[in-house]
Amino acid sequence: MNWTCGDGGRRIVDMELKGIYVPLVTPFAADGSVALDSLEKLAHELLDAGAAGLVALGTTGEPAALSAQERDAVVDVAAAACATRGAQLIIGAHGGDTGATADSLAALAARVPRAAAALVTVPAFVRPGEAGTVAHFRALAASSPLPLVVYHIPYRTGQQLSAAALREIAAIDGVVGVKYATGGLDQAGVELLADAPAGFAVLAGEDAFLSPMMALGGPGGILASAHLATGRFVELAQAWQAGDVDRARALGHRLTGLALAAFAAPNPAVTKGVLHAQGRIPTPDVRLPLLPAGAAEVRAALDLVNGLDR
Repeated sequence: MNWTCGDGGRRIVDMELKGIYVPLVTPFAADGSVALDSLEKLAHELLDAGAAGLVALGTTGEPAALSAQERDAVVDVAAAACATRGAQLIIGAHGGDTGATADSLAALAARVPRAAAALVTVPAFVRPGEAGTVAHFRALAASSPLPLVVYHIPYRTGQQLSAAALREIAAIDGVVGVKYATGGLDQAGVELLADAPAGFAVLAGEDAFLSPMMALGGPGGILASAHLATGRFVELAQAWQAGDVDRARALGHRLTGLALAAFAAPNPAVTKGVLHAQGRIPTPDVRLPLLPAGAAEVRAALDLVNGLDR
């Protein structure tokens, strides 16, 4: 990723977001502490399996339930793994308003390489409207040391965005992509993918919709369920990128079932349950207000993972 100044002082961001990015779970030890050794091992496993990069402190990582010290430790582990493997790092930046989010971005930039990007949600709960949302990202991008990936997830934030608003955000200097998680593939998503802005990655944020979004030209996705079959999700992305429609469609159908099973309980409970059953993290624990997934939910997802090799 290069970030330099061009004519007139305009910042030029050269950061291609392409492939499968895994939003890391935060493993917990039996005593409730963050199991950093397990997190480090998991990060390397995912990158070894072909993930283009990792997302630290995304929703899947339960950042709201972590202390500031724990969040810093998670970022440090993810950053070190990505640096070792030459992979891309995206980090969730959090704040209740524009000023607090800007402070979060500045703090992140002090901890991570300039090659990282920040994943920033549309302002939650306040519902500032499309104009306010655009102004929010314009203000953040003007001061952020890191390029921004917009996290558009209206069923959590309460703020819908049209394709026109997303295009306006995409035109902001320093915004490099969007994690598109609207609960499906809606009209705005189709419009955006039909003529995606140059240098702006429309990444699937709903795991079950990775294949159809890539069929329409999307470059990849940020997918919690990719913890469980990283290589297969990478294979799916590569098939669409290569234009191998038959292989992509068949694999996409199989992975859709796994993606749906991984969200049979509030994320990341099922994913953690499967990772624990596989011996990859020490416990299946989540922190309140989340609860662990039930045995049947974990078994259903685990069976689908195991079935991918048959």
